[in-house]
Amino acid sequence: MSRRGLPTGISMRHDAHYVEELSGQSPTPIGRMILVDLIDPNPEQPRVEIGDLSELTASVREKGILEPLLVRPSTAKGHWMIIAGERRWRAARAAGLREVPCIEMEVDEGSVAEIALIENMQRKDLTPWEEADGLAALCQRYGYTHEDLAKKVGKSRSTITEALSLAAIPEEIREECRRADIHSKSLLLQVVRQPDVASMREVMREMAGRNMKREEVRSPVRVRKGEVSARLTRKPCIFKIRSA
Repeated sequence: MSRRGLPTGISMRHDAHYVEELSGQSPTPIGRMILVDLIDPNPEQPRVEIGDLSELTASVREKGILEPLLVRPSTAKGHWMIIAGERRWRAARAAGLREVPCIEMEVDEGSVAEIALIENMQRKDLTPWEEADGLAALCQRYGYTHEDLAKKVGKSRSTITEALSLAAIPEEIREECRRADIHSKSLLLQVVRQPDVASMREVMREMAGRNMKREEVRSPVRVRKGEVSARLTRKPCIFKIRSA
C-alpha cells in the first residue's frame, strides 16, 4: 500500500512551494475557505505542547493566514480535521478570523499521522525530548533512515543522529534531568555519551551541582578517562639502592 506523505526533500515550514508540491500528489485537491468553527484538531496530534501563540496571532491578525491548512473530511458531518496547521488554526481563532484558507486532501490514516509527525518536526521551539521522540517515532513507524529523515525535515544528518541518540536515554535518567532542570541539548548529549547508567547519573549530577556548561562537563570526563589510561600505561618504577 502506497503512502502519500511529505515528498522527499520538501520542507513543511518556510517553503513557498510546499503547498503546491504536496497538493500535486493528490489527483483531486480542493482549495477553499472554511469556517474555523467547522475545523477540528487532529485527536492523534503528536505535539504535546502547542507553545506560545502570541507572535503568530499578532501576525495573523495583521496579515492573515499566509500558508493554507491541510485538512481532510472529518467523521463529524460537515466538519474537517486538521492534517497540518493546528497552530495557524488556533492563532486564527484567537485573532478573530471567521474562516481560513485550506487545502482538502483525501489521505488515509497512515498518511495523516506521517504528515502530522513530519510537520511537528519542523517546529523551531521543540524541546530536545520532543525532537528525539518524534524522530524515533518516524523511524519506528515508517522505517526511515537517518538520511531519509534529514531530507524530509530539512535538517542535517548529524543533527538527526544526535537527536535520535537522546531517545536512548533511560526514562529514569530523563526524569532526573528534568528535576535537575537540565534541558540543553548539548548537555544531554554529554549524558547519553557515557558508557552506562551509573556514569550518566554521575555526569548529570555533576552538571546540576555545579551548573556546568558543555565545555566544563567535557573536561572532567576526559580527565577521568585520562586517569584510567595513565594507570594502564604507567611504567614500573626502578629503585637503585646505593651502598653507604
